[in-house]
Amino acid sequence: MEQFGADRIDHVTVVVTDMARARDFYARVLGLTEVPRPDSFDFPGAWYQIGPTVLHLMGKVQLDTASARHFCLWVPDIQRAARSATAAGWEVLWQTKYKIPGIDRFFLYDPDGNRIEAQGLDGTGVPAFGPS
Repeated sequence: MEQFGADRIDHVTVVVTDMARARDFYARVLGLTEVPRPDSFDFPGAWYQIGPTVLHLMGKVQLDTASARHFCLWVPDIQRAARSATAAGWEVLWQTKYKIPGIDRFFLYDPDGNRIEAQGLDGTGVPAFGPS
């Protein structure tokens, strides 16, 4: 049987209810770069380039049901990322219960409650999983 053959994640979409508020969070707090999206889309949204992957914000009147689903950003300095988010007024929730060897990580939530994970090296050496 022929394999499906996925090479990478192309994009992730999160639902937001206030585009101006979401744009501020994703650009100012997370430091992401907004990129143009096709004119053919007739609904509110914004796209952000993160390496080879794109984050799509989709504007809707009502949010999806809250859950544990999330996307994860790999950051070069996890402590600096946490300080930056905290200084911008966002709560950082460190994940220590399920330790990944070599990696520290935390969660934060965007203005609509979308869960975002940040991961980076913990300073103990090469991680067992993730980018090295």
